[in-house]
Amino acid sequence: MNGRFRLLALDVDGTLLRSDKAISPRTRGAVEAARAAGVRLVLVTGRRHPSARKVAEDLGGEVPLVLHNGALVMEAGEVVQVRPLPRAAARRAVLAGHAQGLQPVVHRGLRGEGHLVVAEGARGSRLVSYYLDRNGPDVRVVPDLLEVLEAEDPIQVMFGGAREEMEAARPLLAAALREEARIERTVYPQNRVVLLDVVGPGVGKAEALAFLQARWGVAARETLAIGDNWNDREMLARAGLGFVMGNADPDLQQLGFPVLPTNDEDGVAIAIERYVLAGQDHRRAGSAKSKRG
Repeated sequence: MNGRFRLLALDVDGTLLRSDKAISPRTRGAVEAARAAGVRLVLVTGRRHPSARKVAEDLGGEVPLVLHNGALVMEAGEVVQVRPLPRAAARRAVLAGHAQGLQPVVHRGLRGEGHLVVAEGARGSRLVSYYLDRNGPDVRVVPDLLEVLEAEDPIQVMFGGAREEMEAARPLLAAALREEARIERTVYPQNRVVLLDVVGPGVGKAEALAFLQARWGVAARETLAIGDNWNDREMLARAGLGFVMGNADPDLQQLGFPVLPTNDEDGVAIAIERYVLAGQDHRRAGSAKSKRG
């Protein structure tokens, strides 16, 4: 098994980043060593480009990004694939959310601008308040979200709140959307919060990763993927080896993926050291022996 991986696909929050949103020295060293050995790295996240770009810049060098759970793929700062949410489906999602008393956040920007649009009076929503407070310059407040959706297809529509509320809302949203879109779920068991991302049909981290594998000539079996949430599940299943983090939702840990230590215990570093770097060392040793022989 060691030495066969040419691509490392990492989720960001709860995986690459510790709970304090920093990359630990050990994890940074392991990622740097893998890249130095020629292993490709891609960050695969539900984040927008502006926030994911900061993590990539912290790692240094050019790091390709899969954003919005697969709806947007960027390489060398350029969009190489975009899968928008059809505006008709976005309108249906907004209406279905409103029918349940939910306040949606619309993500726009097909070139990675990362613009957020919310309705006036939506600050009562915990999620909307969070985005207004943390992303002020990127947030546009409008009288009518539906009117905004007449202009162009967005990237996604997002809802968030208490786990009980979102788990009750999810099947109702799915019933309203049918085959027009899919819903990705991100669960934060520590604070019992859930995000529901409505994206285009067929969009997902696994699909975006498959696009990059084909683009780079890397087989699925040569890919090691690590994640901590339900929106990572398909990506982990389609990789040659997929790990779930020890801080993941306990229900996700029961699906049969090998479980790493938590993000605060250098789980990513441990996987890279054991399954990527050990193999690289083995191959280098073998090459040296061949040359001596």
